Amino acid sequence: MNPKVDFYFNKATKWQEELLQLRTIALDCGLTEELKWGVPCYTFQKSNIVLIHDFKEYCAYLFFKGVLLKDPNGMLIQQSKNVQVARQIRFTNVREIIDAKAILKAYIFEAIEIEKAGLKAEFKKTTEFPISKEFQHKLDEIPALKIAFNALTPGRQRGYLLYFSAPKQAKTRETRVEKSIPQIFEGKGLND
Repeated sequence: MNPKVDFYFNKATKWQEELLQLRTIALDCGLTEELKWGVPCYTFQKSNIVLIHDFKEYCAYLFFKGVLLKDPNGMLIQQSKNVQVARQIRFTNVREIIDAKAILKAYIFEAIEIEKAGLKAEFKKTTEFPISKEFQHKLDEIPALKIAFNALTPGRQRGYLLYFSAPKQAKTRETRVEKSIPQIFEGKGLND
């Protein structure tokens, strides 16, 4: 147990018992407990294996390379359509976790083996993401914007493409594009 992580479990109100069970299972698998992104993260030889997080409706394990796990029990969930590699196993009560303890350990040990083997998951290329017509119009209209956008890292490009195409209304998409142009010219991502 890493004392830096204790606060996360101590502050939990709704899922405290469940989170402590998940912590115990991860530690029983010989993983190192660290604090990353403000949540407990469990690593093997400095590689991220699984993290614990909680939401209003559930708490979960998040496997970083979950898409590579075999999932014979059909427990892994793609958190949203934009999540490419990570997969969750969700829980709504402590009994579910206790009953699945052996299965959860099997998933963790498989994730460790994936890491030992050096397996990598395939990510979609940035060119495979849709470009909203509002953003495409600006790229065509302002050649310097196209150059600045292409100079961004692939992750920053994907972030913008997802952000611009998410709204249903064209006006909202236009507003997002307009507000982001200065940041793109500065070489910054959405959250920089």
